[in-house]
Amino acid sequence: MIQRSFYLNQLNSWKNHDVIKVVTGIRRCGKSTLLKLFRDELLHTGTPAENIISLNMEDVEGIDIENFRQLLQYFVDRLQPTGMNYIFIDEVQQVDGFERAVDALFVKENCDVYITGSNSKLLSGELATLLSGRYVEIKMHPLSFVEYASAFPDQNPERLYRDYIDKGSFPYVSNLSDDIYVKQYLSGIYDTVILKDIVARRKLPDQQLLKKITRFLFDNIGNSVSVKKIADTLTSMNAKTSVPTVEKYLSSLCDTYMFYRADRYDVKGKEYLKTGGKYYAADIGLRKTVLGNKPADLGHVLENVIFLELLRRWGEVYVGKVDNLEVDFVAVQNGEPCYYQVAYTVIDDDGSILKRELAPLKRIKDYNKRFLITMDLAPKMSHDGITQIYALDWLMSGRS
Repeated sequence: MIQRSFYLNQLNSWKNHDVIKVVTGIRRCGKSTLLKLFRDELLHTGTPAENIISLNMEDVEGIDIENFRQLLQYFVDRLQPTGMNYIFIDEVQQVDGFERAVDALFVKENCDVYITGSNSKLLSGELATLLSGRYVEIKMHPLSFVEYASAFPDQNPERLYRDYIDKGSFPYVSNLSDDIYVKQYLSGIYDTVILKDIVARRKLPDQQLLKKITRFLFDNIGNSVSVKKIADTLTSMNAKTSVPTVEKYLSSLCDTYMFYRADRYDVKGKEYLKTGGKYYAADIGLRKTVLGNKPADLGHVLENVIFLELLRRWGEVYVGKVDNLEVDFVAVQNGEPCYYQVAYTVIDDDGSILKRELAPLKRIKDYNKRFLITMDLAPKMSHDGITQIYALDWLMSGRS
């Protein structure tokens, strides 16, 4: 089992604090396994087994629970009068009104509550109102490259990266050696998100339109896209639709964490822009499952991988604009930005590619760090304060 230390450390740091721990992320990214690892640690450090009460809403016990009252009663019946009770609820959004049960458990003095969900709407609406300021969100992703590499300690990074972008980063995929099983597994995740989490739960009627929008986004990772452009493209393909409809379907795809939207940020004006955002996939393996074996755009694939890693490390990532040029990513934490340009290669005969990629970063006049990340196997070097670094070294390193 791959140890998800990055997330496990976060759970440990919040243990016994008076907040609800909410783990969010796309299906099968490892949320349930994370909670199991944490429960194992509790047992190992002396917590009595009867004080650890868990329920997965998609397991046999969970699917019979139809409302928040039954959910609450399940745990009340099992609470221990002495010691802290550790409450774990997986895929809690399956129960309508779950937030009332969660709140009722949270206010008990001897309950430490942990929940997971596969929809960003988990933290909106009534739950956000009831628990304002009383929860912490741990945003979980499929395996980072360094986590993926930990499962194959004898393989070199270059070979691992090829597998990583070919098979994808869902934890269970690391157990599958045959491509046909990988495809079946990823197809199952895709169908579950599309059919169960979006079409059924969000009551969106046009499954085929949803799949066409999904395919468009997978085919355009790293490209600036607008809702109108998607609607016009689909209409030209005899899939007539409207801007409001596309907006609704895009929102659903992002709510289920299949895609992330990176909005634009004006570096000089220090303001967020409403247009020109980009979408990135939660997993490159899913992209291949949907698009098939078409020639890969390795530059945009690398850009997608770097974007996801920046999300893990920084949590807030934008597409940068400086004058009329674009900075691939502006990563922000506590108001401090860091700038990244991503290119598969900057090697050519006359140096024009390197000059082009450095140009946006050179326009930035503040003193924050600037990086050029490439797949060129070269030592770390500096271009007037801009650090060029080999992508796999950066992915395997700590935060920078």
